[in-house]
Amino acid sequence: MPNIKSQKKRVLTNEKSRAANKAIKSEIKTAIKKALAAKKSEDTNTKDLINHAVSLVDKGVKKGILKPNKAAREKSRLMQA
Repeated sequence: MPNIKSQKKRVLTNEKSRAANKAIKSEIKTAIKKALAAKKSEDTNTKDLINHAVSLVDKGVKKGILKPNKAAREKSRLMQA
């Protein structure tokens, strides 16, 4: 544990951002899994699920949670027929 006051504050803010990033990553992974499962079983709402997953992936890149290459790879996987 740090002794300096500003570093104590940084530890707290880092923990908050880590928890937020983890929640967003989890949401993205869940959306991708749902979209791929719907695509595999040929559901009627597959297009909506894919669009939602792609949107979340793009937001993750914008916020710096996902790297651009990973996002491109995930979007490519979702778009494959």
